[in-house]
Amino acid sequence: MLDVRRLHLLRELDRRGTIAAVAEALTFTASAVSQQLSALEREAGVPLLERSGRRVVLTPAGRTLVTHADAVLERLELAVSELAGAREGIGGPLRIGTFPSGGPAIVPATLAELAQRHPALEPMVQEIDSARVSDGLRAGELDVALVHDYDFVPASPDTTVDQVPLLEEPMYLAGAATDTDPARGPAARGDTLTELLGPWATAPWITARDGTTGHAMAVRACQAAGFQPRIRHQVNDFRTVLALAATGQGAGFVPEMATAHAPEGVVLTRLPLFRRSKVAFRAGGGTHPAIAAFVAAARTAVGAIPIASVS
Repeated sequence: MLDVRRLHLLRELDRRGTIAAVAEALTFTASAVSQQLSALEREAGVPLLERSGRRVVLTPAGRTLVTHADAVLERLELAVSELAGAREGIGGPLRIGTFPSGGPAIVPATLAELAQRHPALEPMVQEIDSARVSDGLRAGELDVALVHDYDFVPASPDTTVDQVPLLEEPMYLAGAATDTDPARGPAARGDTLTELLGPWATAPWITARDGTTGHAMAVRACQAAGFQPRIRHQVNDFRTVLALAATGQGAGFVPEMATAHAPEGVVLTRLPLFRRSKVAFRAGGGTHPAIAAFVAAARTAVGAIPIASVS
């Protein structure tokens, strides 16, 4: 019979690419991971891995087994959820991931709602980029997470993670009111992305750090408008983006949720772009009482945010 823990390691190798990455993520030694995968091959009776240069890759049989591993581990998550539902009350640790701008806007109100409804729950929050959430959930570092994706950067398909919608909000272009180019700022006119962003083609830009979904969205949106942005600043905090834009340091993108406390001197132009926030958890875990409680509390929290496009 195939060992479920070894199936988990095989799936992580498929997602993370190297034995070293699997070992680091799951706090094993690389030698231990290799030994467990060799034992899984013996259980399976067919080669699951093959050498490709200095790395190992999955064989066709290995990839087939990963598909079954996804289904097996999802069923186990369902079983854990049903067993949790059989207990009285909802309590214990709940490890929550959040993207940075979700911290001040969504998380405190969500935790206050949880504390009122389920005081025995022990929420523990950590900031994490949406691109790393799937890894964190599969590794057991997180139980649930706030994630988002943008137009031009849709979420990658991932059978190991389920998501439910939370809210959709428009994006805004932030620039300085004192910009000397008459084509920019309050005088700008147009409805299309090219018309709205085009006047800023030669301006410096403020984006999120390279490797984040926010950075990819900014670059691709500018490219769709017909130019490559000249990036001067890379910061993930939207409050800093607004402050830099207000002082003439460049143009940047911010979601509507971040515009509530825009500083004087910044001009905000609504764009035909959207950010979608969601709650993510391991596939099969949506019925877990603590996860369901978090989703309900988060929806209550975003319902109080003055954004028209709440899901």
